Amino acid sequence: MAEEEDEGGFDEDLDDGAGGADGNHGKRKRLFSKELRCMMYGFGDDQNPYTESVDILEDLVIEFVTEMTHKAMSIGRQGRVQVEDIVFLIRKDPRKFARVKDLLTMNEELKRARKAFDEANYGS
Repeated sequence: MAEEEDEGGFDEDLDDGAGGADGNHGKRKRLFSKELRCMMYGFGDDQNPYTESVDILEDLVIEFVTEMTHKAMSIGRQGRVQVEDIVFLIRKDPRKFARVKDLLTMNEELKRARKAFDEANYGS
């Protein structure tokens, strides 16, 4: 009987209506399910992975992003997240650091290409 009461209390915690990324518990809208399913398939999982697997992975992603954001907000300019803060946080992880550098380089190349395209089409 005591176990049933404990489980009931747990269910109440899940359905407290907090929702969103702040709640961490309960039923909340899954933000990255489609993308995570595609990524899991790309990395060798089944084309339709278990929903539980996707949910756990999404919880981990949300937790990682939240922690990194809080850390980034605490360094540099207070209350603001800047690219340099993220780079500073991952500087000791060679794989993440290399990936971020690649993405930043690609972003700059895309900006230059868009600018050149716009100037060619709309320039004088």
